[in-house]
Amino acid sequence: MAGDDERVHPAELTGLFKPPGWLRDIGLTAWLLVGLALLVVGAMAVLSLTEVIVAPVITAGVVAAVASPIVGWLERHHVPRALGAILLVLAIIALAALVVVVVLGGITSQSGDLKSHLADARHTIEGWLKDLGVDPGKADTAGKDASSSTSDAVSALLHGLGAGVKALSSLVFFLAMTTLSLLFLLADGPAIRAWGERHLGVPKPVARMVSKRSIQSLRGYFLGVTIVGAFNGVVVLVGALVLGVPLAATIALVTFLASYVPYLGAWTAGVFAVLVALGGAGTEAAAGMVVVQLLANSVLQQMVQPFAMGAALGIHPLAVLILTIGGGALFGAVGLILAAPVAAAVVRISADLARARAEDELPPDYAQPATSAPPS
Repeated sequence: MAGDDERVHPAELTGLFKPPGWLRDIGLTAWLLVGLALLVVGAMAVLSLTEVIVAPVITAGVVAAVASPIVGWLERHHVPRALGAILLVLAIIALAALVVVVVLGGITSQSGDLKSHLADARHTIEGWLKDLGVDPGKADTAGKDASSSTSDAVSALLHGLGAGVKALSSLVFFLAMTTLSLLFLLADGPAIRAWGERHLGVPKPVARMVSKRSIQSLRGYFLGVTIVGAFNGVVVLVGALVLGVPLAATIALVTFLASYVPYLGAWTAGVFAVLVALGGAGTEAAAGMVVVQLLANSVLQQMVQPFAMGAALGIHPLAVLILTIGGGALFGAVGLILAAPVAAAVVRISADLARARAEDELPPDYAQPATSAPPS
């Protein structure tokens, strides 16, 4: 029966249609990424529904992570931790109130001169356009449009309190919850951190390392931002003094504080500085302030930012830029601020775990010679 000898046994077909190992690995990785993405999207959806309480707690957590060394220093100098937390919160509130008073005072002191200088600026813009060969009618229309837009912006900036009153209750609630959360996080920070480490579901040394690296990345990020903001504030201060712009110290303060809002803060501070220069020193000073702001936030900043961010976060400034913009697009203001430090923490945690794994795989007598006697 030659035909029986040529038949294929079913057992021989086992594994014939089995995908190769590399394809299974890619498929498994893809499904893991899909599951992780769904988990992140679901978590963000839940957090957005509870934004009223989540946003203050996240804000307080960031501030507490950065400011907790001050409470620790007070505690080492025989100040009870709870009292130190209260003193620090009161100092933060006083500083914030002082900044608001200085900034609002600077704006209102220049509000009377802004309108007249805006009119002069409109005529100057029309003259520039006519010198460039633009049709006089179109130049006049462009000047009127620029004046109207700028006047509307200034009006919204100076007289937008009416619309702000409607959201005052939400703002008060946000500030109250942020202050209360900050007080608890500063006072009970070590206990909260220890509880979180116990419930991470990983060995205690790994949990300790994860929390340590996360806090270090947050502090490093804001240290880098502080250095860059201080540099920009000094550059703008010098430029304002040279141009004869009033409220130079206020402009420098606004520039420094706005640096804590990545990329968007620079534009806000720039508009504020140009408006004050326009209202207090005229069109030429405003044009000079535009140049100073562009230099401070582009060319000169790029000389300082790689050293500040690179040393603080351990990742390339281009990666910081991409992560910040991507985080802001995906998760709003929270992602805008936390994307870079979270990525830096992940990079450092991965490096620590890889280093620990490599050390475990080394022979026991590799790192140092054996000092104990051999077993009998």
